[in-house]
This record gives sequence, structure tokens and C-alpha cells, in this order.
Amino acid sequence: MNKSLDGTIAVPELTAEKILSRVLHRDGLMLVIDKPAGLPVHRGPKGGPNLESSFDALRFGLPRPPVLAHRLDRDTSGCLVLGRHRKATASLGLLFKHGRISKTYWAVVEGGPAEEEGTIDMPLGRRNVERGWWQKVDPEGQPSVSKWKVMGRGAGLTWLTLEPVTGRTHQLRVHCSAMGWPIVGDAVYGKGPRFGEPRLHLHSREIVIPISRNKDPVRVTAPAPPHMRERLEACGWNGE
Repeated sequence: MNKSLDGTIAVPELTAEKILSRVLHRDGLMLVIDKPAGLPVHRGPKGGPNLESSFDALRFGLPRPPVLAHRLDRDTSGCLVLGRHRKATASLGLLFKHGRISKTYWAVVEGGPAEEEGTIDMPLGRRNVERGWWQKVDPEGQPSVSKWKVMGRGAGLTWLTLEPVTGRTHQLRVHCSAMGWPIVGDAVYGKGPRFGEPRLHLHSREIVIPISRNKDPVRVTAPAPPHMRERLEACGWNGE
């Protein structure tokens, strides 16, 4: 298995064929693709593989490649929305900003809650300036709310659906960790190894987008990624 310079598992850029195989939904306004875990969406300051480099293969006849309407962490997999032209991207941006797009994540956590469902309401703020995006629970921070529900349990693990009501950076990861059940493979907020397996067990499973006023919302589901399947099965997942 290839390692990058910082020791994390290196995921190569997607070929045109591979990114085309990851298109889950396509219409005149947007695409939804199945982002692989381990590949950042943007090119970093030091360069390196990233998802955006493959977007030219997703023009489908339009003069320009699509652009990101939101982002997922490098280590999170699943539904990622792209706007196909400027007006569509602006509309999608407003829907995300005003919380009109509903997102459901699957996570496998260590241990797990005693209850079957609940809401986490903990404000979050930056851990410190040096750590950039890293967050912490902070009474003076921004309001942050996540809903959760148990889907299955087994082998000291719990399979959860998570719905972020607000959209803070690393929100679900920090909330789960603060509750005492960190997400499997989380090297920042949990007990995951800094290098190698297991990867972060957080997957953007479903997204619902009310893009057209006179049509039903677009609902897109991403299949469970290979690295999560073994632990999902241990928690009772039937493979669908």
C-alpha cells in the first residue's frame, strides 16, 4: 500500500474513467459524485493528488468543468455535489448556506450511546490558530447541532446515522468524540492511528437537494465504501 510523504495512505488521482464511474446523479444543473476516502477535494499548498484535478472529465458537453458546491474532509467518503455552471453553483451555495439541503452520514463509532437516538447540541470553536481547521467544544464557539440514531451494534462498535443540523468544520467528528464514542479511524479526535488502517469510518450516505421549485427534491445515495464494510457488517448491516 502506497504511503504519502506524511505517512498517510496515498490515494492516487482519479482517471477520467474512474471519476465517470463515480457519478451518482447528473442533470442540467448539477452532478453528485461518490468521493473516495483519502483524496482531498482541493489541491493543497504543497500540491499532490486531489479530486478537482479530475473534473475536466465531467463536463458532459459543457464548455467548463463543474465546480464544488460544498466540501468533504479528505478522509470522508460519499455524496459530493458539483455545480455544472455558474448560476447553478450559486443556487446550490445558497441552499447549503441556509440549511435547505439535508445530509445523512453513516459512521461506525467505538463503544456507542446507551440510548437509541438523540441530539448533540455543543458549540464548537477553533482549537488554536496553529491547528487551522481543528475544532474543539467551546461554550463561546458557534452553535453546532447534530442528530443521531443507532442502526446497529456489535463487536464493541455502533453503527450510527448522523444528520448535521448545522455545518461546522469537523462537526460530526468532534461531537461523537465529545460524547465518548469517537468515530473509528479518527486520528485527530479519536484513537485512530496516525498512519495506515483503519481509515476514518465516516461516509456521506445520502443527500437531498431541493434544486427545482416545481419538482421533487433530488435524493442521492452513495454505496458503503469498501473500508467500512467489515465493521458495518459486524454491526448488523445487510450489505444494502
